[in-house]
Amino acid sequence: MNVQFFGAAGTVTGSCFLVTTEHCKFLVDCGLFQGSKILKELNYGDFPFEPQEIDFILLTHAHIDHSGLIPKLFKKGFHGNVYATKATTELCSVVLPDSGHIQEMEVERKNRKLARSGGTLLEPIYTAQDARDCMKYFKICSYEEQFEVAPGVLVKFYDAGHILGSAMIKLSIKDKGVERKVVFSGDIGNTNAAIVDDPTKIKEADVVIMEATYGNRYHIETENKLDALARVVTQTMEKGGNLVIPSFAVERTQDLVYYLKIMKDNGQIPPVDIYIDSPMAVEATKVFMQNPECFDDELCGMIEGKGAASLFTGEDIHYVLSTEESIALNKVKGGAIIISASGMADAGRIKHHLKHNLWRPECTVLFVGYQAEGTLGRRILDGEDIVRIHGEQIAVNAAIERIDDFSAHADQKGLLEWLNGFEKTPAQVILVHGEEDALETLQRLIERDLKIETKIAEFGMIYDLTMEKLVTKKVELPAAAAATAVASTLEPDLAQAFMIIKDNIITQAKQRCDTKVLQRLLAQLAEIERELRRVG
Repeated sequence: MNVQFFGAAGTVTGSCFLVTTEHCKFLVDCGLFQGSKILKELNYGDFPFEPQEIDFILLTHAHIDHSGLIPKLFKKGFHGNVYATKATTELCSVVLPDSGHIQEMEVERKNRKLARSGGTLLEPIYTAQDARDCMKYFKICSYEEQFEVAPGVLVKFYDAGHILGSAMIKLSIKDKGVERKVVFSGDIGNTNAAIVDDPTKIKEADVVIMEATYGNRYHIETENKLDALARVVTQTMEKGGNLVIPSFAVERTQDLVYYLKIMKDNGQIPPVDIYIDSPMAVEATKVFMQNPECFDDELCGMIEGKGAASLFTGEDIHYVLSTEESIALNKVKGGAIIISASGMADAGRIKHHLKHNLWRPECTVLFVGYQAEGTLGRRILDGEDIVRIHGEQIAVNAAIERIDDFSAHADQKGLLEWLNGFEKTPAQVILVHGEEDALETLQRLIERDLKIETKIAEFGMIYDLTMEKLVTKKVELPAAAAATAVASTLEPDLAQAFMIIKDNIITQAKQRCDTKVLQRLLAQLAEIERELRRVG
């Protein structure tokens, strides 16, 4: 029995882990790659395994980097069940069709350009209908109720405290007379989050496959996060501009609406109209209203007799659904808070709002979540003076603010505390879902402070659960095909230059046969692409 890592290995997105036993093959998560153009192009290629051979999927939560390629898996021949919590299932029924719709729109836009240049037309990774069709295969699981999903494979879901319905997954696998307990952490939440319960402490595991998103960072703020939010709102309103917040449609948006409503009611911020401009966020909020059993005890007490809807509604809170309503917001020059997806500003309506507000010095853009390398949000945070949005160069004149403490991910302290909560110390930890520095920092701390042998997952790496050791295996670098796809979108002279540089870098990586080089390769190619587009 073994685990092979096909996503979130040396990067944050694309979570996908293949577990093989003598009786079955299954995935834990099947997520979309996000971030740089190079990474996103990986979504278009073939799976590194045969979809028809996969028996089922265990899904930790509904975020698109964990669930976003499930419809593609069905499209390519998978016909098994997807096991998830009730809230995750309901959120996926919102998130996945929305993802399919975005992909259809993006491909339509690209195809207009390709048609004009005589290029080969693209097809979306999957459509909104593909996503709706696969929902009938979702099977609902409850927290802390063990069930046998296949011969010799017992599964138990635990509350991860990350978003509504999020789960850690504990596997008890018996294979050829050997039993191993394996925990997939999923994304571990913060303690004392606004809406959901704290992450569950699990008692025992032989191997823990653990996220490391903030493995090199504490959520330390110079001021309380609500005081910081109140300050940003007040200062922006005093300047006469709009506050634009790129926000994940699931959990982060609901947290923000809840906090802003409380602060308005308490007089901590001035009167202001709050617009939630994301159809997916609107639908996700309905799911929150329908699942109050997932709320923590304090929040359940607050809504007693009022209903969950009271947390997210008010006369100054406006949920925007139609395209016409969204476009009309472009005429609002001040006095508004606009919360829109996507949270990394890479797609969706947020790009339009940034296009109309980012160049205005009286406005503010506030980031309240993780921004992956290569995303528009990350480039703005990193201080780029000019960014390209929908083919137009936009000056970054607005005030740029960041409040990390709203993150739904545990910080370094939280990650170490969760791992230290095992009553029986795991024999091995394998780190995933992090950038290089976060992974290496957390690895060092776990080995130093908790005395647990810790590995960092690499793309294609196989971990033998029976022998409790890594199995070396050469894996084709996926960046090669992705870089070729990127070159096809550039002007001919730039494309030729890009491919020459790409070939040189990949040749070096193959000569060294070192999958760590892949991660540097992806970063280098993304930087080269940005520079070529800038000069072009």
